[in-house]
Amino acid sequence: MKKQDKTDRKIVTGKMSRRTLLGGVITAAVLPVQSLFASEAKAEKQVLTDIVDDPTKIIGPGPSPLGKRSLFEQPVRKPSDISSRTPLQDMHSTITPADLHFERHHAGVPAIDPVKHELLIHGLVDQPMKFTLADIKRFPSITRTCFIECAGNFRTGKTEMTPQDILGLTSQSEWTGVMLSTIFEEVGISNKAKWFLAEGSDAAVMTRTIPIAKAWDDAMIVYAQNGEAMRPEQGYPMRLLLPGFEGNMNIKWLRRIELSEEPYMTREETSKYTYPVKDKIRMFSFELDARSIITYPAYPQKVNKGWVEIRGIAWSGRGKVEKVEVSTDAGKTWQLANLQEPVLSKAHTYFRHLWEWDGKATEILSRVTDETGYLQPTLAQLVAARGVNLGGYHMNPITAWQIGADGRVLFKPETIK
Repeated sequence: MKKQDKTDRKIVTGKMSRRTLLGGVITAAVLPVQSLFASEAKAEKQVLTDIVDDPTKIIGPGPSPLGKRSLFEQPVRKPSDISSRTPLQDMHSTITPADLHFERHHAGVPAIDPVKHELLIHGLVDQPMKFTLADIKRFPSITRTCFIECAGNFRTGKTEMTPQDILGLTSQSEWTGVMLSTIFEEVGISNKAKWFLAEGSDAAVMTRTIPIAKAWDDAMIVYAQNGEAMRPEQGYPMRLLLPGFEGNMNIKWLRRIELSEEPYMTREETSKYTYPVKDKIRMFSFELDARSIITYPAYPQKVNKGWVEIRGIAWSGRGKVEKVEVSTDAGKTWQLANLQEPVLSKAHTYFRHLWEWDGKATEILSRVTDETGYLQPTLAQLVAARGVNLGGYHMNPITAWQIGADGRVLFKPETIK
């Protein structure tokens, strides 16, 4: 057994009174254990390491009112002025912890008192009504798992990019709330109503127009996420959930729904969230097309020669993932990946593929086919279909990782030709 030096031993051994020992335990219990700053995390790690070199020699912290991650696990979102990205490379399943769910705001996060908040439903209805959060919770509830994704979820341009950098504006949660169709049945919807406007309570007063068919299909008003009340940045106290539709339409901090015969042509569906297709402009592109990404191995990781489990996620706004294929030779050949059950509709699906790497430089890629038969395209195929002026929305090209002979993994950015 390795002999401890005196510096290590004085923390947990020697002549120590019960009061001193308990004082040390309490001090350890109240030490901050999570920080977004590397310097602080380093200092905390040093203290904790000194104390628990041999965890059998000291009593650890007791029960606490709120759990927290291990000091050695520090997944964080990557924020900008208007959004923060989910660390896809740090996820071990398709469920995103609520505090790591991506954010996209147009005027910040409002602070809303749930007791005072109301949802107004009016327009082409039999009986205009206001609903409090308590009212909404009185209706029969339902829970479903699905992804939300920003329509502008794609970045490229350099080799040193992580999955978080490339596609971090998508996350998946278990959502609980009430079917929008249930609420619509309560107020009575006119046969003339073909669209509804959803409006949020943020300073941008975010509004989008949605076809009435979506309300009768699978739209929800949700108030809980992953078993707890929804986080403020995700729309607390209630938000609209439109499975498979672009994220901007899932109005957060929902305060008003108005039924109408025609779309309202709001800012977010005219000057924004539209994009060119050849010589025309595409509007109302609701569903998100199928896409996938390998999350391991990915930058900045390194791999060793031998067996490597390739892992990633795939999803489609039009239904279930039918299959995922992986290429380990830069797209020359493709092999079926294993899908983690259950495969849910309009949900992230985890895939895995076992690969024996021979130590030679190569590229690895993934592509998904959904239940409609749609196959994830290459960037060249997107350009052929839409033209070189692609815009920034609904970009779902196959992405590749370059693996060098030294095992280093880098993203392979592509340029539009």
